[in-house]
Amino acid sequence: MDYGTTNPDEVIKHARIDKTPTVKISHSDALRCKFELKDTTMDFANTLRRVMLAEIPTIAIDLVQIEENSSVLADEFIAHRLGLIPLNAEGVKKLKSSRECDCDEYCDQCSVTLTLHAKCTGEENMQVVARDLVPAGDRLNDHIGTPVITDADGQGPLILKLRPGQEIKLTCIAKKGIAKEHAKWAPSAAIGYEYDPHNKFHHLDMWYEENPKKEWPPSDYATWEDPPDETQPFQFDAEPTTFYFNVETAGPLAPDAIATEAMEVMMMKLAGLVNELTAGEGGSGANGLESPGFGGGGGDGWQDGYTTPSGFGAGGGGNQSSWGGGGGVTPYGTTPYGGSGAPSW
Repeated sequence: MDYGTTNPDEVIKHARIDKTPTVKISHSDALRCKFELKDTTMDFANTLRRVMLAEIPTIAIDLVQIEENSSVLADEFIAHRLGLIPLNAEGVKKLKSSRECDCDEYCDQCSVTLTLHAKCTGEENMQVVARDLVPAGDRLNDHIGTPVITDADGQGPLILKLRPGQEIKLTCIAKKGIAKEHAKWAPSAAIGYEYDPHNKFHHLDMWYEENPKKEWPPSDYATWEDPPDETQPFQFDAEPTTFYFNVETAGPLAPDAIATEAMEVMMMKLAGLVNELTAGEGGSGANGLESPGFGGGGGDGWQDGYTTPSGFGAGGGGNQSSWGGGGGVTPYGTTPYGGSGAPSW
């Protein structure tokens, strides 16, 4: 079976874009940003979208220390809801990650502390909302870590409800992270792009009853491109080079900042790849191809500096299980069966 050419030069020539990619913004506000990405490939457009979704650092509540909880909700349930509250991530690049910081668990250089204390003293149920989270301690600026509140009442997301006499008192530790580790660090929940608004490439087979043009109205970007010329022959091997993005923020960052931050992350990843590929003989090049703050390079990472955002992991000052010990032993010994770690078979 013929799968096409296998000559690398022909493949590169086929996919090459000689022009420099350009960006044209068509709409931008506090919630949404729309822009046109032109003279590039679908590979690049999809890479940009995935980076915007999963690899832009933000800040979210990662640790919850509950002192008093007499509500009907369990501690774990409340902690989960707190982690999903969007926090302002302005200036988050200056905040250290847990992997980079030298503290044991958290400090003012790698975290933001928020407190919550509410007690229902009236006769009706009391709502506890994101506005009740109060930043405490020193912060990099006056905005980072503050709950994002966009509703008309200025309340923010509902955390829980208290009946008369019930009380909730806790401390939250917000840390820096990316959505690839957990969805609570996602800067956006909706990022999409479209291309070929006139369906010139015939990538879509539009089902219709009578008239496809009436039943499938063109998108807003149809006016940005010339309509198809029915007299020209169909080019089955044509590839799209223009993409129309729609970026909607979840609150931590402005939508236009999400796009610019994604570009910077892509540049860093490409620079790391180039450094890895150009490392001379005898040089590991490990300082380039790493996740953000991986541990300073060198070694295999898992033993030389990898930690989770909460500080647990080898090299993070917290590589102990709940049973204690630095060697990862279980309550039964080195293995659940008390052996030295060798398989029983």
